[in-house]
Amino acid sequence: MRGWVDSQQPVLASVIALTRELADPVRLTALQLLSAEGPHTLTQLADALGVSAPRLGNHLARLRSTGLVTVEHTGRHAVYRVASPGLGDVLTALARYARADLAVRPGRPPSPGDIAHTCYDHAAGLLGVAVFTTLVDRGALRPPDGTAGTLALGDDPSAFAELGVDLASLDTGRRKPATACLDRVHRLPHLGGALGRSVLDAFIERGLVRAHDGTRELTVTPKGATELPALLPTFSPDA
Repeated sequence: MRGWVDSQQPVLASVIALTRELADPVRLTALQLLSAEGPHTLTQLADALGVSAPRLGNHLARLRSTGLVTVEHTGRHAVYRVASPGLGDVLTALARYARADLAVRPGRPPSPGDIAHTCYDHAAGLLGVAVFTTLVDRGALRPPDGTAGTLALGDDPSAFAELGVDLASLDTGRRKPATACLDRVHRLPHLGGALGRSVLDAFIERGLVRAHDGTRELTVTPKGATELPALLPTFSPDA
């Protein structure tokens, strides 16, 4: 029987191999994006990460060789996706651990943008992450598994109503109803798509947050500081 610290022990070897790949910021962020937002082409990933396609291609080749991503060629495009839906759970746990670790270490206090800002037309920052977490925990949304770019609604949509969104009257137009959008600061998903916009619109209409024309800034109002933590158990305006 192999010893506890034998690097050839199968489970230990698998964990070591995974952590080795996660130690690089390009590979880690690529895996986070694919796990949260679903399949991407090489060009889409390179644009999102802000790196050159050749540099990213080298990292994706390594992730393929270690069995963490797969690639499917569609016409002239190579579409990448995570090989295992379970990888998203690992990456989410690591991001939450990092967030908790930062909270107990002395350092810069959170900026207003860390707490709440817009990403396109939906809420991001801790507010957006808390919205997403609450909807998944309450069963209103199914968590992303990296297989698709659209999120499925869960079996209990009541949390949407509590946030001020009437699903029956939702007009998506040509937009996807719900998407997971990886938060750049907190490395956890927030809610995009038509539902993401509807939640933010409801918060503004109820006076819980205030938007500022010409900026991405969102301010949590005194009313929001009282009511939002009750609606979103993981949210604190003083985080």
